[in-house]
Amino acid sequence: MFMAKEEKKEENEEAVILILRLLNRRFGELDSNLVEPIQALGVSELEMLAEALLDFSTVADLER
Repeated sequence: MFMAKEEKKEENEEAVILILRLLNRRFGELDSNLVEPIQALGVSELEMLAEALLDFSTVADLER
């Protein structure tokens, strides 16, 4: 079944919010130069980032 465009956008926005909450909890508030690229990611990229952030020790890991 295909998702409506708005449903995909909503799913993406929810994923961004969750990932940013997790990153902010781990590292404190992030600079906008890190937040903006995250907001531009697609759902599959956000899923990969969500898994990878469990291994991050510093903000530098996120930047890479």
